[in-house]
Amino acid sequence: MRSIGTVLLSAALVLPLASATAQVGHNRDNVLNPNVAGRDELLAVPGLNAAAVDAVLAGRPFLNGLALDSALRRHVAADALPDVYRRVFVPLNLNTASRAEILLVPGVGARMAHEFEEYRPYVAMAQFRREIGKYVDDTEVARLEQYVFVPIDLNTASEADILSIPGVGQRMLHEFLEYRPYTNIAQFRREIGKYVDDKELARLERYVTIRP
Repeated sequence: MRSIGTVLLSAALVLPLASATAQVGHNRDNVLNPNVAGRDELLAVPGLNAAAVDAVLAGRPFLNGLALDSALRRHVAADALPDVYRRVFVPLNLNTASRAEILLVPGVGARMAHEFEEYRPYVAMAQFRREIGKYVDDTEVARLEQYVFVPIDLNTASEADILSIPGVGQRMLHEFLEYRPYTNIAQFRREIGKYVDDKELARLERYVTIRP
């Protein structure tokens, strides 16, 4: 177990990188986000039949991987789900995801789940790459980062950071920037809620925070 001082020092070392590093991991293998993927994209995933895809479309947005898992288990055999999750996954928040959600990441077992948790709080993807890179090679780190994200600071995030949020384009980028500085998440909900419904607002809120 690391000391509080070690945690704070680790965070301080990566903080300057936060505004320059997109908070969603680089998606090298085109892992689909079930909250924004199209029907045809989902139907092309091996293991997903029409009933499973209909369940995904009807149930979204999924605010965590466990919600998606619950929906898919009605239509996909349990032993087929790990392969499905290699292609379709709800990105997990590195700072708040439960152990059960982390274990849904393809290829992650109890030991690696512990390492994910050990280095909390994460303030940038660079921190994740550095810390998890102590245990696996660069190729595996790159694979794992496709399934995770670090929430961005609403007041300091770069345009690239904001645009890395799945489903956010230039119009919504403008709205995110328009209401700076944010003093609390309630303000974010109120302002961005002018443009999207409550479900979409809840999906977007997963990706943001306000740091002291």
